[in-house]
Amino acid sequence: MKEVVLEDIIGFSAYEKARDELRRKIIELKKRRRVSVGEKVSLVFENRATVIFQIQEMIRAERITDPDKIRDEIEVYNSLIPRPGELSATLFLEIEDQSRLREELLKFLGIDERVFLMIGGDSIHARFEEGHSKEDKISAVQYVKFPFSPELTRRFTEGQEEVSLVIDHPNYQATAALAPEVRKSLAEDLAT
Repeated sequence: MKEVVLEDIIGFSAYEKARDELRRKIIELKKRRRVSVGEKVSLVFENRATVIFQIQEMIRAERITDPDKIRDEIEVYNSLIPRPGELSATLFLEIEDQSRLREELLKFLGIDERVFLMIGGDSIHARFEEGHSKEDKISAVQYVKFPFSPELTRRFTEGQEEVSLVIDHPNYQATAALAPEVRKSLAEDLAT
């Protein structure tokens, strides 16, 4: 999938005018790219459109106009774009009780070793971006990649076998089958 470049980003005032329509489109797109795995974990699979939207939103929120600083944002967010033969996702640990946030998050320590994408009976171990989890601290937002072999890519895109996300952590076990519309959207990522 092609990385984002400065020319893909629209100017601040142009973005403000188009923002409502762009947000509607991204919300609709993310419906086909979000998977809830149990009650406390969800993954949103990223692609070029979701990344461009995140960059635009960051530029808007931070009021960034300097092209060099925009390039810096692009560089950071380009790491979310899936490379050939992989899927990329943002994993959210959804803790509702903010008064117990730290305590609840700590229960998820080690989750970076316990998330899998299952295709039939074969698993793809999620690779987590480093720096979002330490032995005494964990972020509620994690970035993960699922590297596919050519064989698993073929099996995923053919759609003959069930595909599911599995979390097998001592403090949290959950499985979610990918809905057909999610699978179709993700298969497009693997094809690019």
